[in-house]
Amino acid sequence: MTREHQVLNPATEEIVATVPATTAAGVDAAVTRAVAAQRAWSALAPADRARLLRRFAAAVDGRTEELARLEVREAGHTIGNARWEAGNVRDLLDYAAGGVERLNGRQIPVPGGIDITLLEPLGVIGVIAPWNFPMPIAAWGLAPALAAGNAVVLKPAETTPLTALRLAALALEAGLPEHLFQVLPGAGDEAGNALVEHPDVAKIVFTGSTRVGKRIMAKCAEHVKRITLELGGKSPNIVFADADLEAAAAAAPMSFLDNAGQDCCARTRILVQRSAYDRFLELLAPAVAAVVVGDPSDEKTQMGPLISRTQLDRVRGYVPEGAAAIRGSAPGGAGFWFPPTVLTDAAADSPVATEEVFGPVAVVLPFDDEADAVRLANATRYGLAGSLWTRDMGRALRVSQAVRAGNLSVNSHSAVRYWTPFGGFKQSGLGRELGPDALTAFTETKNVFLSTEA
Repeated sequence: MTREHQVLNPATEEIVATVPATTAAGVDAAVTRAVAAQRAWSALAPADRARLLRRFAAAVDGRTEELARLEVREAGHTIGNARWEAGNVRDLLDYAAGGVERLNGRQIPVPGGIDITLLEPLGVIGVIAPWNFPMPIAAWGLAPALAAGNAVVLKPAETTPLTALRLAALALEAGLPEHLFQVLPGAGDEAGNALVEHPDVAKIVFTGSTRVGKRIMAKCAEHVKRITLELGGKSPNIVFADADLEAAAAAAPMSFLDNAGQDCCARTRILVQRSAYDRFLELLAPAVAAVVVGDPSDEKTQMGPLISRTQLDRVRGYVPEGAAAIRGSAPGGAGFWFPPTVLTDAAADSPVATEEVFGPVAVVLPFDDEADAVRLANATRYGLAGSLWTRDMGRALRVSQAVRAGNLSVNSHSAVRYWTPFGGFKQSGLGRELGPDALTAFTETKNVFLSTEA
């Protein structure tokens, strides 16, 4: 009997599609196919691999609107965000294709001969993608892994498999070899586990919660399997009194409301210098109220629903009844809606101030001076991203060096660019994705010594 999974529209709770759920046996068969496909792929001339990846990028470019609309239906993303995400997949493929012919080893001076290093593909890469950004995060692993000569088996989240399946179809249309890139929808405890534990999968790339990431890390250790983990976050938004407070307050809402707060980089801890605290709150309240929450297919919408009833209940559990807060509005009726919320009386050590809520909820906390700001910013087990607002560039550099996080922005909330490395400190993950070194993360370094002795 074939197992199936229903995909729901988070804005309406209507069934969008029903997809088969891959079993452990299905994963084993897919990996076997991928092993053979990878050998043929890595044997191609680098220019031919690059050309095929550019064709894949062009195929995605021709379907950006279709992919975006699919993302709106399965993930509840706003149409503007979804278009950006589809374009990001295209750009990642193009960027990775440019690295295929530049994946260079080195010549190392040694006595008695010549020493060279070769960068060789790992083999089959297992990518386990999350539901919060299904398209781009899948491409973070997919694009460089293929460019480095590997095959990819992608397991999307149960709630958001549709764009991944469409990308696999576009890869075939573009001429990539059959079975080189396969998508296996299914449950994490079956399909995901089977992928992690398969002896022929050389590396796992996982984005998700720290709790699940630890379990995957332990399983990979049993096989000495390589792993990249992009996990949770509780990112600070540090606002100093000398900052442009109007700009900082105007930018703050979407720093934690983008994708309804379902973002590991969300700046959910707003730290404001005490002398500017009251003025900042005066500016923040109308900015939060002005955020348009509603139908994600509407061009004017800035925030859509949460992904599921489970996630909605989880977010509600972090907001005490009657808590002092700045609140926006959200639709009623069907769908998984929660209003933008900034708690103004939360304790610095409370769960909502220290744990990853993964919803449109932030806390605002005062600090006294630079040292106090750094102390509060680092008072978490996470270290993924963060922002700081100041006109003093010396302070910006000092605080950037002192905050324990992998991705920081000054007078901005930008965290992810495909040109630059991305990853976390502490329990926010292991390794780096994106940037100029992305391809090397999917290679083995082989050293070869050539003797010149007579």
